[in-house]
Amino acid sequence: MSEPSTGAVAPSWSIPRGLIVLLSLAAGVVAIAGLKVFSGIVGPVFLALMLTIAVQPLQGWAQRRGWPTWVGMIIALLAVVGILLGIGLALVVSAWQLASLLPEYGDKLNSLLDNVRGLLADLGISSEQVHKVLDGIDVGKIAGVVEELLGGVLGVFSNLFFVLALLLFMAVDGMTMDKRMAVVQKQRPAIASALLSFTEGTRKYLVVSTVFGAIVAVIDGGALWLMGVPLPILWALLSFITNYIPNIGFVIGVIPPALLALLDSGPVLMIWVIVVYSVINFVIQSIIQPKFVGDAVGLSVTITFLSLVFWAWVIGALGALLAIPLTLLVKALLLDIDPSTRWADVLIGAPLPKPVPEEAEAEAEPEAKAP
Repeated sequence: MSEPSTGAVAPSWSIPRGLIVLLSLAAGVVAIAGLKVFSGIVGPVFLALMLTIAVQPLQGWAQRRGWPTWVGMIIALLAVVGILLGIGLALVVSAWQLASLLPEYGDKLNSLLDNVRGLLADLGISSEQVHKVLDGIDVGKIAGVVEELLGGVLGVFSNLFFVLALLLFMAVDGMTMDKRMAVVQKQRPAIASALLSFTEGTRKYLVVSTVFGAIVAVIDGGALWLMGVPLPILWALLSFITNYIPNIGFVIGVIPPALLALLDSGPVLMIWVIVVYSVINFVIQSIIQPKFVGDAVGLSVTITFLSLVFWAWVIGALGALLAIPLTLLVKALLLDIDPSTRWADVLIGAPLPKPVPEEAEAEAEPEAKAP
């Protein structure tokens, strides 16, 4: 006597699904608030994680050559330290040069402000309103702002020891990470696939952004040098760093050299700087680079911009630099980790599956019907 077959039973929800959605949103708000409160820790930790992922292939390269694992760890750690110290020292030296250069433009700035006052007076704006707006502007205050920025850069170096300590610990863990991931792959293949997707996407994004950032920095620095703008190396370095900020990075990078060109040679040179920057960076960063970044990380332009706004609000300036990798991590933990939610990847920018040609479908049908 055969047992009665049991059909698939629909899962019973103890609470309404709408309430589950509301609770999930509330949990998300609490998590975001926690990230914002601990942004001073979350930012450096994720920066160290991103740098560790970037240099992880060096450890694999050393192991494939038969070297001890600790040799690969030291090579990777030295590579990261060299990059951080090189960029940090270049920024400090350049910012010091800028702070010492600004007082030389005091007379030119005062003359420029006098011209602006006369123009506003001709337009019918009262002198009191003009003085309230312009009297607070002087080179001394600008130099003070630059000194504060320089102090902020030095403040970053105080956190650099924390980042270096994290890099050391993560590099030590990286020596056995391949074996750990092999165990995870056997027991939880979906989780391993999501984490591998995050690391590969982050590494591809860093490679693409670094290559295009170097191209933009060389072209911008050369153009500024040809136009006679002071400190072209500083502005080229700024272009390289702001290239990691999606969508609006070049807007941030053009403001300082344009203002310095205005003080040095007048509005004509400032306009030329803005035009040259806009043409170069719009073509490279807004037309060419997003295509490569989108193919590398699977995020649409809209999601990229929203991630920039969101992470800059949550973590601050460091969040703007790490917006794409942070979004990739959230995507891996919330979508890629569960096979039932991977369909959402298509909505946020993943490449569409290639359609099967009709001839291939016609050939496949008889083979499927054959016993």
